[in-house]
Amino acid sequence: MKLKEEEFDELVDQALKEIPGEFLEKLENIQIIIEDQPSYQMLQDLGLRMGDILFGLYQGTPRPERSFFQGVSQPDHIVLFRRSILRYCRTKREIKNQIRKTLVHEIAHYFGFSEDHLARLGY
Repeated sequence: MKLKEEEFDELVDQALKEIPGEFLEKLENIQIIIEDQPSYQMLQDLGLRMGDILFGLYQGTPRPERSFFQGVSQPDHIVLFRRSILRYCRTKREIKNQIRKTLVHEIAHYFGFSEDHLARLGY
């Protein structure tokens, strides 16, 4: 599906508004970034191949692993891959739902959830 970058950004904003406030309030020092697609190196680092679908990625130190003594650090990132999402979805509604699902998945990583745990929850 084709969608202008501004329209995609608006769907990200809408999806963020649907995430319960008690989770968003606990996000500290984190940025949400939109990139076109993951790099070859990023896929390789994750054990994926070109052609594998990656909708998003959490980059940082999960909250349960943080220490008071770490001090201030660079912000963590949740990266959404626009082209991956657009390639997978056929309607704006599907795009928004996939963005929301991806955000929830990556926010869960921030809170320390593993891939296995998220798969059991349907994410």
